[in-house]
Amino acid sequence: MRQAQARLTVETGGGDLIDVTDRIALWLAGAGLNDGLLTVFCRHTSASLLIQENADPDVQRDLIAFFRRLVPEGDPLYRHTAEGPDDMPAHVRAALTQTQLQVPFERGRMVLGTWQGIYVFEHRRRPHRRELVLHALGD
Repeated sequence: MRQAQARLTVETGGGDLIDVTDRIALWLAGAGLNDGLLTVFCRHTSASLLIQENADPDVQRDLIAFFRRLVPEGDPLYRHTAEGPDDMPAHVRAALTQTQLQVPFERGRMVLGTWQGIYVFEHRRRPHRRELVLHALGD
């Protein structure tokens, strides 16, 4: 059993889904591992990770719209507004999604479904620099 680890910086546009599948796949292909398990970890509390459809951009638009409606900004329930009206909603949206994903890989390639991609889900309105930790364990 061997392992490899790296960090990946992702620039977000604010309130968007950023497809990072190809960047992760490129790193994994060069990691020198054949079969195993990849963990992708997002080091933030106001952004998250999703495995989602990568064929129709309407899916991403609909997800963003749904989460904005589900967890609206400006709710008087929120006490934590230190960084603006999108601060606490971003934390709630991140809590409803996930900050780490695990994906098996075979022959150095992720075993994702035909229409699946890995996305960073930015929950804040303004652009951010997000960091992902990639860890592969395998043979």
